[in-house]
Amino acid sequence: MTDNSALDPEDRKIVTLARSARARNGVPEGAAVRDETGRTYVAGTVALPSLQLSALRTAVAMAVASGAKSLEAAAVVTDAESASDEDRAAVRDLGGPGTPVLVAGPDGTVRSTVTAG
Repeated sequence: MTDNSALDPEDRKIVTLARSARARNGVPEGAAVRDETGRTYVAGTVALPSLQLSALRTAVAMAVASGAKSLEAAAVVTDAESASDEDRAAVRDLGGPGTPVLVAGPDGTVRSTVTAG
């Protein structure tokens, strides 16, 4: 586990936003990404009969749709142990292979940081 107080304040912010999205919407995952200008995009899992998206892929799609050119960081709050390969690929497509992805549990404690690469 990672001590969240040791996180950069901007990274702590996206973890908090991701956790809030998960709780507010009652979905399995919440995610947030920060673009190259510092703007954040927050999303929850999308589970419709015709559309299934993880929270992290939804947040990346929101960033792209809003004109983001790159990502500085991403966070996902989930019961899973790590970010899926598909989620990391979406972050990599916009942010590059070195983009950090913070993976936190439902309590908001960061369990690990992986790269999109």
